[in-house]
Amino acid sequence: MSTFFTGGTIWGGYGKTITSLRVDNGLITEINGGPQSDDEIVDLTGKFLAPAFMDGHAHPLFGGREGQGPLVNGIQSVDAIVAEVKRFADNNPEMPWIIGGAYEAAIVERGDFLATWLDKAVSDRPVVLQAVDHHTIWVNSKALEIAGITSATPDPDGGTIARNSDGTPRGTLREPSAMALVTSHAPARTIDDDVSAIAWVCDRYLESGVTAATDAWIEPGMAEAYIEASRRGLLTIDCKLCFLAQPDSWRSRITYFSDLRKEIESLGANSMLAAKTIKFIGDGALSAGTAALLEPYLDDPTSTGLLIWDTDEMIDAAVLFDEQGYQLHIHGIGDAAVRQALDVIEAVIKVNPTWDRRPVIVHAQLISESDLPRFAELGVIANYQPLWMYLDPMNKELIAPRIGNARNSLQYQLATVVKSGARISYGSDWPVTSYVPLAALAVPTHRQSPDGFPPEGWSAHEAVSIEESLSFYTAGVAYQHFDEDRTGKLEVGFSADMMILSANPLKVEPHEVSSINVLATYKRGVEYKVGKDHG
Repeated sequence: MSTFFTGGTIWGGYGKTITSLRVDNGLITEINGGPQSDDEIVDLTGKFLAPAFMDGHAHPLFGGREGQGPLVNGIQSVDAIVAEVKRFADNNPEMPWIIGGAYEAAIVERGDFLATWLDKAVSDRPVVLQAVDHHTIWVNSKALEIAGITSATPDPDGGTIARNSDGTPRGTLREPSAMALVTSHAPARTIDDDVSAIAWVCDRYLESGVTAATDAWIEPGMAEAYIEASRRGLLTIDCKLCFLAQPDSWRSRITYFSDLRKEIESLGANSMLAAKTIKFIGDGALSAGTAALLEPYLDDPTSTGLLIWDTDEMIDAAVLFDEQGYQLHIHGIGDAAVRQALDVIEAVIKVNPTWDRRPVIVHAQLISESDLPRFAELGVIANYQPLWMYLDPMNKELIAPRIGNARNSLQYQLATVVKSGARISYGSDWPVTSYVPLAALAVPTHRQSPDGFPPEGWSAHEAVSIEESLSFYTAGVAYQHFDEDRTGKLEVGFSADMMILSANPLKVEPHEVSSINVLATYKRGVEYKVGKDHG
């Protein structure tokens, strides 16, 4: 039986509105046609039908894991975070470690949180909380003790340990190498733990209108969980995995990545899992003072942040993985890291044969004026996080004092990058920020906080239309995923990955877009029942 959609606004893609749509066996088979006698008719009653959202950069498994710990995201005081940690620990006395996130680092000056604050909640077990930037953790004294971190512990390469005036650790560690000093001692998660987290994540995405996502941080054990979730039928969205290449381990993991890729490809045509991308972390975060800058930080003129990779080493790795047919997905926040990523991609293009490589630079918060044209010239996709495009507390309290208002206002040059001819895709960076696209969709248009600050918008000249943003969240990510002939638009032959919204986001006042509800999500033509237990 065919399903025939009519009676509302049907947005097929940028600049394209259609009157009706027919779905057969999970595919769109007709647009702008008429009903047939045996059709199941879906009357939209004036609602809005569009391609489903797609998340081009996130960490869904991390989000699922955090959903299994204390829920501190969005809490705006240290006392309230500590109370939530205590509540969770008291309710889970059998857990040897308390692990959760993601706390708002901007509520404390410089984001340096003290272990002794967490000790008030839990002192007999280690506590590890991720910050919202996921480049920082806050731990209690027991965690520092187990890790053996003292005043004599040196900062690891590429990471920092926040210290008191006497050199003793405060309880805040930044960047993966420092974070691993603690997290490497935590009990290994079971594959069942992670499969449950993945199933939970899929439900959260589907109820938010999302049918595809990129997991941009796959370390050993994580792909295995996705594979098991796929085999059990619990992976219910398309998921693209990015294997994490790190300077100290990438060479030893070449075969491991290749074997996992082959195993995933063997899952068959009905699997929603793919792994054809390599992730590089170029630098840290502006809020932590670890993003790599071309000019020094104002609060520490001796520092320009951290480049995680030596450029020659990154080129060696990128050339090899590109030669093996992997897409490159590079984290670059500071202008120095963005330049390094562009230099690496340019080197790869010069060395390796031409192919449809579609490299991605994710975040691209600061881009030097001379580097702006290089995105289009090199065929680089800029993956932006739309929910970050306003003057949020992290920008006001942590970033602006470090880099100054002039540089701060140069973040997220979205309209400029669009005008340069570069391709754009959107991602949530969940669990750094919300996975809900409707919470973010209009932010690049109004560029204001939820309460309308600043009145003129933050760098309002960099605003884009909501329809442009909707296309970046759909067709833009489909292109990044090499799926532009299958998803991201409503066209004949495309997969019926769609959503019905309670109102037309192209017509309402921009600040009202976040109040629109997802009424239905369709994956391959099958409706996901919002609110139903699919776990």
